[in-house]
Amino acid sequence: MARKVLVLGEVRDNTLRNVSFEAISAGKTVAEGGEVVVVLLGENVSSLANELIYYGADKVVTVEDEKLKTYTPDGYSQALLAVIESENPEGLVFGHTALGKDLSPKIAGKLSSGLISDATDLEVAGGNLVFTRPIYSGKAFEKKVITDGLIFATVRPNNIAPLERDESRTGAVSSLSVEIKDLRTIVKEVVRKASEGVDLSEAKVVIAGGRGVKSTEGFDPLKELANVLGGAIGASRGACDAEYCDYSLQIGQTGKVVTPDLYIACGISGAIQHLAGMSNSKVIVAINKDPEANIFKVADYGIVGDLFEVVPMLTEEFKKLKVHS
Repeated sequence: MARKVLVLGEVRDNTLRNVSFEAISAGKTVAEGGEVVVVLLGENVSSLANELIYYGADKVVTVEDEKLKTYTPDGYSQALLAVIESENPEGLVFGHTALGKDLSPKIAGKLSSGLISDATDLEVAGGNLVFTRPIYSGKAFEKKVITDGLIFATVRPNNIAPLERDESRTGAVSSLSVEIKDLRTIVKEVVRKASEGVDLSEAKVVIAGGRGVKSTEGFDPLKELANVLGGAIGASRGACDAEYCDYSLQIGQTGKVVTPDLYIACGISGAIQHLAGMSNSKVIVAINKDPEANIFKVADYGIVGDLFEVVPMLTEEFKKLKVHS
């Protein structure tokens, strides 16, 4: 059954986030041969439209307004609902990001629609769209089918592969004028903590430290390894509570959920709350002095040893591999 599907494109610092391309790929599956329309909200975002088409969008609709420069639930919902009314889609796909998690329930409520959140896979089986999502902190998975009404889902980053970029793809680009009014929240300034390297939520490689790093300086060898592998730094709640690093790096049930290709856990015991945020990583390597640490139960590879000895050795070996590759 061919459907029109509306996908929300996400922009950060005037750059498209990778989850936008993954959501287009998911939207293609939901559309089943129908049209995939990507909506871009913000200020001066029309220049990004062609990139979305290269990744599979059939059409891009932009809504540009200075009030959309920074995300607010009221501003984005007003703009998005106007596009939904104009396009009348049969499906909606957002990324399961901080923005998507905040906005999708609001839109679902306004549309009196159901919502499948945090989907990690979807397929067509028996004539139905089947969504897979983790439950019980990632210890089990459930399959969901929408039998009636709007198909609305959010997809977890790094789980659904984007389509191959193809500059020969063509599509329509249009703009919609929406009056953004009655904002209850106005963002006057965004102050970001200075950060280096790859965005944690979209990283293909994550090097994470726990209480075993012992200090702020204890993260230095992890950062060097992350730099060699082109990865991002993460942390357990224990490391954040001990003030070894900022809470923006926290991975777990009350932090970020990451699903990289490679996750290296250094000095992390493996509390269930932390496992909820990283257990779906494709390959997990655990480094811990305690052979009974819980992290080894979910690890694909385990190294029993002092992280301050093991991590520098790994760094040097990876450097050698890069030289000879």
